[in-house]
Amino acid sequence: MPSSESGRPGEILLVGGGHSHVIVLRELGLQPLAGARLTVVSSSARTPYSGMLPGYVAGHYDFDQVHIDLPRLAAFAGARFVADEVTGIDRGARLAHCRSGRSLSWDLLSINVGSTPRIDLGAEGSMHVVPVKPISGFNERWLALLQRARLLAAAGDAAAQPLTIAVVGGGAAGVELLLAMQHRLRQEFAQLHADPERLRWHLLTRDTDILATHSRAVRHQFRRVLTARGVQLHLAATVDDAGAGWLQWQGTNGAERLAADEVVWVTRAGGAAWLRDSGLAVDDDGFLRVGETLQVADETRIFAAGDCASMIDHPREKAGVFAVRMGQPLAGNLRRAVAGGTLIHFRPQRRWLALISTGDRCAVASRGAFSAAGRWVWHWKDWIDRRFMRLFADLPGGSA
Repeated sequence: MPSSESGRPGEILLVGGGHSHVIVLRELGLQPLAGARLTVVSSSARTPYSGMLPGYVAGHYDFDQVHIDLPRLAAFAGARFVADEVTGIDRGARLAHCRSGRSLSWDLLSINVGSTPRIDLGAEGSMHVVPVKPISGFNERWLALLQRARLLAAAGDAAAQPLTIAVVGGGAAGVELLLAMQHRLRQEFAQLHADPERLRWHLLTRDTDILATHSRAVRHQFRRVLTARGVQLHLAATVDDAGAGWLQWQGTNGAERLAADEVVWVTRAGGAAWLRDSGLAVDDDGFLRVGETLQVADETRIFAAGDCASMIDHPREKAGVFAVRMGQPLAGNLRRAVAGGTLIHFRPQRRWLALISTGDRCAVASRGAFSAAGRWVWHWKDWIDRRFMRLFADLPGGSA
């Protein structure tokens, strides 16, 4: 649909179903947008909430509890839902080209497609690791690993066959995911009366310590947890190759190799390739450069939010808290753009609270120099996460 007769945008296209866009859809459902048609395109109808992914892996939540029903949310917002994946845009013609071959028109475009893994192992090596993103792909591999572990445990300890799992990435996401997988698999082994010590765990990071962006106290707390649970740390280790059943890294002692049944990749990600190819302004990592109005640099009709966006004047690490907090100002600016109003500015906080779980129902709170740990922190995180998910489950009017 072309621009309306007033010259104002008539077609708004939301590309991706990330945290920012689910907030936008809810906001526009609560206060419908007059004078424009809304479309959301996503390759997945169930969009995951990243904050609850470790809890899902650990077995504390089921699949439905950590996923948002995107078609239902779109219907609540009066939006058309298109199950497809955008692979490129034509800015001149204002078209978004999809993997299926279809093209979607837009007058205002908003992009919230997250990030993609940066696996510097070449095509062959990349085939032998499991990237945590996209989460849908990781979930398939995780369920397969879970079944493999169950079969191994059911075979009995007489076989004495170990299962070695390596996680590459020593940030909060990598540490939290390893501890979640370990908790779940140890439980599976215990239920089948198998020895959990047959599970071997390795964590590799190119940094000289884990959780490099957190305080010394938080780093110390997690080193204690990892050591107590038998996880072998490999610091200052740059993984440069992988194959079927092994990975290799360059460390302080030169090249080293580890036999591993599964390698999970949780390192720093980059922007989707099509963003760089679009001609839009991107940073060195391929993320869209946006200003405080969340408009892409040098663009008035294209917005971006969440992990795929990099704020020009307020650089921050990739964290779900920013994607969530961008949602309301993004919704407001889309509404103002349709009405021809003045856009508002979003300035992210300098410090934010991270609640990092330890696999079991315990967690560590981290904010600047402040830290705290215990079961109460996990229950606090659980309360926050469940409250967020209720925003999309308990929609006014009982949208179905």
